Amino acid sequence: MRSFVGVAVLAAAVLSAGGGLAARQQAERASGPSGAFVPPIWAYPVVPQGTPPPPPAPPDDGSPKRLPGTSVTLTLKQTRDVANVPDWHPDDHPAMPDIVAHGRPPDVRFGCGYCHYPNGRGRPENASVAGLSAAYIVQQMADFKNGVRKSSEPRMGPPALMAQLSKNVSDADVKAAADYFASLKWTQWIKVTEADTVPKTRIAGGMFIPAEGGGTEPLGKRILEMPEDRERTELRDSQSPFVAYVPVGSIKKGETLARTGGGKTVQCGVCHGADLKGLGPVPGIAGRSPSYTARQLFDMQHGARNGVWTDLMKPVVSKLTDDDVISLAAYTASLVP
Repeated sequence: MRSFVGVAVLAAAVLSAGGGLAARQQAERASGPSGAFVPPIWAYPVVPQGTPPPPPAPPDDGSPKRLPGTSVTLTLKQTRDVANVPDWHPDDHPAMPDIVAHGRPPDVRFGCGYCHYPNGRGRPENASVAGLSAAYIVQQMADFKNGVRKSSEPRMGPPALMAQLSKNVSDADVKAAADYFASLKWTQWIKVTEADTVPKTRIAGGMFIPAEGGGTEPLGKRILEMPEDRERTELRDSQSPFVAYVPVGSIKKGETLARTGGGKTVQCGVCHGADLKGLGPVPGIAGRSPSYTARQLFDMQHGARNGVWTDLMKPVVSKLTDDDVISLAAYTASLVP
């Protein structure tokens, strides 16, 4: 077993030296017992212990905010109202069911569209649900409710929130939300870019955003997914996309692994369809968040995510290395859905 004192000293040195998240990730992953899985920060964005707090945000002055491409105005307070989902673009989706727009306070205090957006595109810290089959969404809610779907990182908020909400939501509301999101078309939302060097970032709200002071750092062996426009994303603009930086060469490696199995796994298209856009209740994985995809592969591999469909995936993911997960997530995210 590694020395926890030594690792603590290493982590403190990295933080005091102003090291980027790539260095912090290495320090935190080294802190687990030998052979134990320590979730990588790049896939499970939880603020490392000992991180100095960010500068305070400016106070809310109550003024209406405006965004390009819409005449809707919302105050900062309205963009944070979880029971009245902020909807900057009401014309890009059908009318939301009450459970999606408002939840069912007090027991279901979040409208589904708050985290997953009214158009179902979601963000890296949760999931894109647009275009998934209704049957698949219903099954995932059941898995959260039954406690078989969790996260390898207990501090990761969205899985814990879903587990809580699933216990209080009715079957009728689950069906209404599932039918709604299944009716939405999934479109390209994330720009995948191979890079050696990336912006320095920090974690805020379960997501990576540019660090104050700017600067760059090596990407290393990770995926860095972040907003293209931080301000619009923080206002929950469902048309402001994301960029995912992936290691150079990872897309091609992922394509080979997905198409052939590489002697480690089966071809992804056998279950997810030849174009990886889904097959019946099996979800499409083309064009979806690479950090989310990586989390699910890790969670299934290490026993945090279980359930009906997951049992079929366990032998598929059992031999994948971290590099394999990165390459598969990079490749699938790069595809046009």
